[in-house]
Amino acid sequence: MPQLVTVGRVSVDIYAEQPGAGFEAQQSFVKSVGGSPTNVAVAAARLGVRTAALTAVGDDGFGAYVRARLEAHGVDTRWVRTVPGSLTPLAVVALDPPGSPTVAFYRGAVPPDTQVTTDLLPEQVVRDLPALWVSHATLAGGPVADAVRAWLAVRGRARYTLLDLDHRPALWPDPDAARRSAAAAVAACDVVIGNREECRVAVGTDDPDVAADALLAAGGRLAVDKLGPVGVQLAPARQGVRVPAPHVDVVCGLGAGDAFGGALVHGLLTGPALPGLGADEERQRLTDLGRTASAAGAFVAARLTCSDDMPALADLTAALADAPEEHA
Repeated sequence: MPQLVTVGRVSVDIYAEQPGAGFEAQQSFVKSVGGSPTNVAVAAARLGVRTAALTAVGDDGFGAYVRARLEAHGVDTRWVRTVPGSLTPLAVVALDPPGSPTVAFYRGAVPPDTQVTTDLLPEQVVRDLPALWVSHATLAGGPVADAVRAWLAVRGRARYTLLDLDHRPALWPDPDAARRSAAAAVAACDVVIGNREECRVAVGTDDPDVAADALLAAGGRLAVDKLGPVGVQLAPARQGVRVPAPHVDVVCGLGAGDAFGGALVHGLLTGPALPGLGADEERQRLTDLGRTASAAGAFVAARLTCSDDMPALADLTAALADAPEEHA
């Protein structure tokens, strides 16, 4: 039985190796598995979490590549469906600039990862999972949107039901549709993760304190606001904490948030639950979660790819040992 199932996009990411060069320049490329929720699956698996990815690939060589690489990283692929006649999505990345790369998506009219249906995941597994990670982008359309809503209803905000706000404007007909969907999804989950722009879409503000209050009022039990180079804020019902981000020379900024997510899940599953802790214990627990997840994000930001460069537990332990313990 997995400890974590991630639901959502998958792709083959093709990375240019030359920093600062746009697509119009001569470039060489390397490939790696991508798609935010699938990257989270790899990140958690690399840290020792028993993880399965729930998604779908095309009936092509890239789909076979995705399956093989996930298995090599220790991710269970029993719920990775192959859609006959479909092509696995591609994302081509130019490091222009490295901190916020240019990405060209090739997903086709009906991407296979939108064709996931409820029959793929047994209802009892949905109920019993220690952690379910859902990308809000899955709710933008296709059978997967109905499947995710059904699974969230089955779980009933059970700990840990994690929502990554994961806003992709191109997937939504208009901002209001994304906002309405996000509000409903937040109410169905107990941990909500997003950056400032994603929080603005979901609750109408990018102010971290106001956004955290709104997410908690909507139903979340822990609001995690990624503040980029400033750090991260983790807010439960009581006063939250802000943890500074470690300094890093960025090679590619794409995978940091997914590494953060995988490490956050690992930390939630391996430490004491927040409810029941005293105020000081809770604050320390949140600080530790933030430091560890931020260290994972920094580790990946200093490397080229997303999934293939996720840290193992030994890498993360070493990074934390080398980093000064700071408090915002």
